[in-house]
Amino acid sequence: MARWCYRHRLVVLVLWVGALFGLGAAGTSAGTDYSNVFSLPDTDSKQAYDLMTKAFPRSSGDTDTVVWRSSGDAGPVTDTAVRSRIEPALKEIAGMRGVGEVVGPYDAKNAAQISRDGRTAFAQITFTDQANEVPKDLVQKVVDTAQGAEHDGLQVELGGQAITRIQEPPTGVSEVVGVAAAAVVLFLAFGSLFAMLLPIVVAIMGVGSGMMATMLLSHVTNVPEVAPLLGSLIGLGVGIDYALFIVTRHRRGIQRGLEPEESAVRALNTSGRAVLFAGGTVCIALAGMLVMNLRFLDGVVIATSLTVVLSVLAAVTLLPALLGLLGPRVLSRKQRRKLAGAGPDPAEASGPAARWSAYVQERPRSIAAMALVVMAVLALPVLSLRLGATDQGNNQESTTTRQAYDLLAEGFGPGFNGPLQVVVPGGADTMELVRTIRATDDVAQAAAAPPAGGITVIQVVPKTSPQSVGTDRLIDRLRDDVIPEAGVEAHVGGVTAVFKDFASVTGDRLPYFVGAIIGLGFLLLLIAFRSLVVPLTAALMNLIAAAASFGVLVAVFQWGWGTEFLGIGKEGPITAFLPVIMLSLLFGLSMDYQVFLVSRMHEEWVHTGDNARAVRVGLAETSRVINCAALIMICVFSAFVLSGDMEGAMAGIGLAAAVALDAFILRTALVPAAMHLLGRSNWWLPGWLEGRLPHLAVEPAEPPAESPTGPDKSTGPNKNTGLDKNTEHIKAAEHVKTAEPEASGTGGATVIHGFLRTADGDPLAGASVTLVSRGGRQLDRVTSIADGSYIVSVPAPGAYIVAVTARGLASRAHHVTVGGGPLVYDVELTDDGAGLVN
Repeated sequence: MARWCYRHRLVVLVLWVGALFGLGAAGTSAGTDYSNVFSLPDTDSKQAYDLMTKAFPRSSGDTDTVVWRSSGDAGPVTDTAVRSRIEPALKEIAGMRGVGEVVGPYDAKNAAQISRDGRTAFAQITFTDQANEVPKDLVQKVVDTAQGAEHDGLQVELGGQAITRIQEPPTGVSEVVGVAAAAVVLFLAFGSLFAMLLPIVVAIMGVGSGMMATMLLSHVTNVPEVAPLLGSLIGLGVGIDYALFIVTRHRRGIQRGLEPEESAVRALNTSGRAVLFAGGTVCIALAGMLVMNLRFLDGVVIATSLTVVLSVLAAVTLLPALLGLLGPRVLSRKQRRKLAGAGPDPAEASGPAARWSAYVQERPRSIAAMALVVMAVLALPVLSLRLGATDQGNNQESTTTRQAYDLLAEGFGPGFNGPLQVVVPGGADTMELVRTIRATDDVAQAAAAPPAGGITVIQVVPKTSPQSVGTDRLIDRLRDDVIPEAGVEAHVGGVTAVFKDFASVTGDRLPYFVGAIIGLGFLLLLIAFRSLVVPLTAALMNLIAAAASFGVLVAVFQWGWGTEFLGIGKEGPITAFLPVIMLSLLFGLSMDYQVFLVSRMHEEWVHTGDNARAVRVGLAETSRVINCAALIMICVFSAFVLSGDMEGAMAGIGLAAAVALDAFILRTALVPAAMHLLGRSNWWLPGWLEGRLPHLAVEPAEPPAESPTGPDKSTGPNKNTGLDKNTEHIKAAEHVKTAEPEASGTGGATVIHGFLRTADGDPLAGASVTLVSRGGRQLDRVTSIADGSYIVSVPAPGAYIVAVTARGLASRAHHVTVGGGPLVYDVELTDDGAGLVN
């Protein structure tokens, strides 16, 4: 597929551009129909909501609030001077097209809309459409008209969902800033303008298609308003990173002497396969949110998974087409001149990455201890994590919604912004219940509305704010004590109660979710690396990274450390659904980095059997690209602080912290240090499990510039073995860079067979013979029988590695090249592991 896309690059480019513009046109014409469905089955707030829906059908439009407060010489809000300014403004708003109703405080039946001190009042504006469908120019006109009534001593502010929309920065600001920052990192990494543009173009195409498709899907399923934001956040991060991995491998291939087309094909066959695995892992992790059984998260899963899938598709189809358009210009001019003058680069890693890798090998204990201390300190705040919901009280102080929220809290009490509804079905007598509720601690006021449809609703205003722990305790007290003691059936609902139930259910189900994604990661890594210790280490690292990143999140958003500097508003509880989303993404991204790092270590281990060398080489050759990829994600995620959305800012800061800690501390320090300390046990797998696991090649090694030429015939026959003069000594695998087997002739499956003997010529029974591809994938494994004979299956002609292991003798791996027929391979093992082939 990569070769086809490379050669038919114009066709691929036209298809992608056509798909993007087609989805864009359809999405623009259809508009959006996002909906926030927070209700949960089998919860008290959901039962209250259902009863209220039957008795009091909701208005078709969004309801917002105009709040005004008089001070100084202006007098109370009932004064003629104040009314003469406010009433004409409210009348003008009521006459606007798109406004359904305006309910003011100057009607006798609405006297409760004036505060006790007479200084604060509010009016309710009901639009004919829901908040996301109200035209922004209408909302702006309402705001301008209301605030036009301001005067010395008279402050007018507005709150509500429709008002919030006009405070948001222009759509795409955070994305543009993130992409610009990523472009700087890419240019510094590549030194080439064209190479810098490739990952950005691929990511934009993938994310753009995903956003347009999400807009269309919002008409057929419930997609929350935050889903497109999270989808673009994730899509930009993984899209740029995935393209970065492939472009880096492609550039490396050209610098080592490959033709551009061959380099692109090999890059897609190596890093491209890793991208497919990584993208699939992220989607599986996102799908893990379905374990929570929360309707709100279903739309998030759809939007984010769709964007990731399209980003992966762009990376493996559009990217090779763009590489075909660029050819050798994917290298900078300086790099092209160097390649022409000095020839291909050597394959050995060098520079700061290699020096750091050697340093980790020399001091694994001290580095592991320092990394653990840093992560533990950052994780401490997570002990005070409190889930909840953000509201307009968390907005920046300069916004009119935040000031309206504060004015209502000051005039009517902190709980006025989040009243509770106690819903009583069956027409029961509620007078005694109302008196009991009024006498309850932390209740400011309670009043019953006239019954409708056999349903009575008691409006309860707490003394504490909606986000306060005291309000949570009041809800529990009403449900557990007050209502049961009154002897009536009643349910506590309202937005505040819904969010509390949402947070409670999320917290209860979170351990199952964490167990599911950690178990999935363990299974995938177990199959990929044929080891029990590697996936156990990865699972532990994921938990450490999650704890530390949530610690940062609590310190910033719950404790308020740095909120003024970041300009993200007032501190409050962590949004209830955020841990689920963050854990899904953290799991997926951590798997990406873990696979990219450990696959190179595993390849070296298979070739040499030397754990120290495997860890050192793997870290030296992958740490630079992992750190570069992480830096790009940090830039993209951090830019979402500018989104104007508190949930988006939380997700951006949390994920940026998670990626930074994962890449710069865990993957480049703690993981390699731990693997040095664990030694050969990193790669331990019980024999009974080995034969039962399926085989999965994640990322084969990059083929060398020149194809393998078969066994080294320069050493001549070994005269001490008794074999004939055609016996050839095979080079030890640790001295040769290896690659995935490539066909070297015609024919299908065949075999390698022969005898295993000791240095004395005795048959070697019970020894293990393993056939491995040059990328490290086990293809077959057998045990020699009593006469020392064995036979392993070979899938196709090509270059392979044969590893022989026997108790009490040194193990070695040897290269073999298989033609169209069976290959006879006799091995003599000695104490120092010398291997010979006949």
